Amino acid sequence: MSVSAPYPLQLEFHADRHITQWRPVVQWALAIPHLMIAWALRSLRQVVTLISLFTVLFTARIPRPLFNVVVMTYRYEWRATSYACFMHEDYPPFDFDLASEDDGVEPHTSLALTYPENLERWKPLYKWFLAIPQYFVVAGLCIVSCLGVLAGFFAVLFTGEYPEGIRNFLVSAYRYALRVEAYVGFLTDQYPPFSLAA
Repeated sequence: MSVSAPYPLQLEFHADRHITQWRPVVQWALAIPHLMIAWALRSLRQVVTLISLFTVLFTARIPRPLFNVVVMTYRYEWRATSYACFMHEDYPPFDFDLASEDDGVEPHTSLALTYPENLERWKPLYKWFLAIPQYFVVAGLCIVSCLGVLAGFFAVLFTGEYPEGIRNFLVSAYRYALRVEAYVGFLTDQYPPFSLAA
């Protein structure tokens, strides 16, 4: 019996469920500087992804520096989002480490993406089409995640505890969406599984 290799994009979250009760009211505002940087990095990622399209088409590879830039933008966005959604209390670092492996600077969040040595040259032209079923799943997960954040807001506000089931779902949904984005964005040729499992 063969053991399947883990998916190239790994996202993890480990934090205490206890959150100070007033944090949901103000933590999103404290996250604004990080969210603005994450938005700017998303724009950078779009430009780098466009360049990567041509590098994959002509060389069947994405240059390591471009790959690392994209991974850094995903990591920064994940740290900012998890904080803005008051999933933990520690303010995330303004860290721009250009590495595919997580540097461990943020103790609660981890995001790593395995660098592909070779990619199929013509796949960028039709990956978006193959991912159409995934888009529907991601859209559904986004809707449920919004409800989950709202439920987490009131749970923390009244109990000081982030419900473990809701938080685990939010992490899994975010991981799922990132895997689809990494597949469509030429970072891996491995089709994302229809699964919320790590």
